[in-house]
Amino acid sequence: MQAWVWAGVAATVLGLAGLVWCIVLALRAKRVGGSEDQVRAKLQRVVLINLAAMGLSAMGLMLVVIGVMLG
Repeated sequence: MQAWVWAGVAATVLGLAGLVWCIVLALRAKRVGGSEDQVRAKLQRVVLINLAAMGLSAMGLMLVVIGVMLG
């Protein structure tokens, strides 16, 4: 069950890295500027990446909990 814990840790770390990347992308989109529609389109893409990163992180935490409970 230790493999489940380590796989969960890896998924959680990747998810957190994705969240940090979303922050960087959002700040970059705001800084570059442009028309309101362009900024909105960039931020909508960031929201999609953010949701995927949150999902990956949550699944990783679930794997860690399952691995700890079974191990």
